[in-house]
Order: sequence, then structure tokens, then C-alpha cells
Amino acid sequence: MQYPFVRYALMVGVLIALCSSLLGVTLVLKRFSFLGDGLSHVAFGGMAIASVLNVTNDMLVVLPVTVLCAVILLRTGQNARIKGDAAIAMISVGALAFGYLIMNIFKTSSNIAGDVCTTLFGSTSILTLTSRDLWISVILSVMVVILFVAFYNRIFAVTFDENFAKATGMKTDVYNLMIAVVIGVIIVISMKLVGSLLITALVIFPALSAMRVFRNFKSVTIFAAVFSVVCSLLGILVSIPTGTPVGATIVAMDIIGFGICCICGRRTSVIG
Repeated sequence: MQYPFVRYALMVGVLIALCSSLLGVTLVLKRFSFLGDGLSHVAFGGMAIASVLNVTNDMLVVLPVTVLCAVILLRTGQNARIKGDAAIAMISVGALAFGYLIMNIFKTSSNIAGDVCTTLFGSTSILTLTSRDLWISVILSVMVVILFVAFYNRIFAVTFDENFAKATGMKTDVYNLMIAVVIGVIIVISMKLVGSLLITALVIFPALSAMRVFRNFKSVTIFAAVFSVVCSLLGILVSIPTGTPVGATIVAMDIIGFGICCICGRRTSVIG
């Protein structure tokens, strides 16, 4: 803890884990889990564009592109001709291919394979996290938590019975749009730590693990947040002495935690 880069990694890891778990429950219940996966590929394409343009702060490119695609995915998914899963697959594959293509055409580094691997699977070393990354993560994470707490009741209503919520006069499209935008923000701040391919695990595993133990929405959300934070901390602390990739180690902890929750859930149901 005496080294700044260790403190940065721990703080960013906790913030990312907390934010991703909060919205993860909603995405899983709405059967829109692959939205995070699609947006993570879009973020990869945005990062490739920033790299080619030599933008110092790639967040200026990646964040607007990812949020814009989140809105497009939401609108396209409501189109009768293009269903939600097809729209996500289309944009996901297209962004991934486009990003890799322009990185090869406009080479900015002699080690493209290494750059792509780092972007997809996260930084191999926590030394890459800077104080700027920390402050950006703090600001965006605080915004996400405030939005979730402020609109908790409305998010709950949209998650469980969107048609009834719309019938009562609630502007469900606005809250669905807010959820999509917030997920886009979470994806962007997560890329530095776990990479674009592993972000979905941070969104899905805590929610699925909590659902194996609890049935109440509030209990599931709280447990998912605690579960995600603990797994992220363990993953970072294990990766430091072992030298393993941070993102992959965190996901491994999520998988182990999911297995434990499955066992606990089965025992609870048997006892009950």
C-alpha cells in the first residue's frame, strides 16, 4: 500500500466493481446482458480511433462514441425489423473488426498485437494506472451511484414490469435510455483495468451470484455490490505478487465466487 500505483489499482477496482454490479442486476433481469459485451467492443473501436488520431486523453473519444452507440442500440433494439440481440451482435462485431482494421492500416506502434491484447484483456501491469485515470474513475463512478440511488424506484419499476410502468404514465423510454448511457460510462471506465472482453463478467457474475442466494431485488443488488467489490479486491491483491493479468484474475475470482454462491443457494433451498 505504500506504492501509489497499488492504491490507484485498488481504488479504481472498487469503484468499477461497485458501479458495474449496480446496473448488472437490471440488465440480467431485463435479459439485456449482452449490451455490456456489445458496448465493450464499441469502446475498443473508439480506443483504436483515439490511438490513430494520437489523442492524449482517449476518454474524449471513447466515452462519446460508446454512449452514442448505447443510444443507437437501444433505439435499434426497439425496431421490429432488427431485434435487440441482432442489433448488439451487428454493432459489436462491426466495431471490433473496424478497430482492429484501422490499427493495422494506420500503424502507430511496432507491437500492434501487444496493444490489441492489452486493450482486449486489460493492462498486464497495474503500473499503467495513473492519477488522471483515478480521478476520472472517481468522478464518473460518483455520478453513476448518485443516478442509481436517485432513480432507484423508477429503475425497479422499469426492470420488473415496464408495460405497467408505462401505463401509469412513467416515461420508461427515458429511464431505459439513462440505463444504456450509464452502462456505456461503466464500460469506458472499466477498460483500463479489465479490458474490453472481460467487462461483461463484472456486470453479469455478481448479479447471477446474488440471485443464487437472495430473491428480493434490494437484497440482490446489495449483495451483488459487496460480492463484486470483494472479488475485485481479491483479484488485484492476488495478481500483484503472482504477476498475473489483473482483469483475468478478477474474473477468475468472480467465477469462484459464483460457484460458492451456487453451492450455498442449493443448501439453503434444501434446508428450506
